[in-house]
Amino acid sequence: MLLGELIARLKDDTVAGEALVSLGNLALAARLVALAAERNVPVGQLVAQAVGQFVNGASDEEWLSLVGHMSGAADPGRVFLHRVLMNAAPA
Repeated sequence: MLLGELIARLKDDTVAGEALVSLGNLALAARLVALAAERNVPVGQLVAQAVGQFVNGASDEEWLSLVGHMSGAADPGRVFLHRVLMNAAPA
């Protein structure tokens, strides 16, 4: 799935859940589930909001760093989502 398609579909809890599992970071997934419960929103909505906040609020330096990591990755969408979600729910 292309990154744009993924972002458009993240509000779907099934898609968001699959995306979280694909990251292979169970601690991050647990933090996001807990955060969604705390805010009383579905996980998909929380993930979509995190992406929106990053897209609209990240500094030029954050974008440059992220694009650098994405450019050398086999799965740039996974790199993007992991970085965004780590920012949304830091350890």
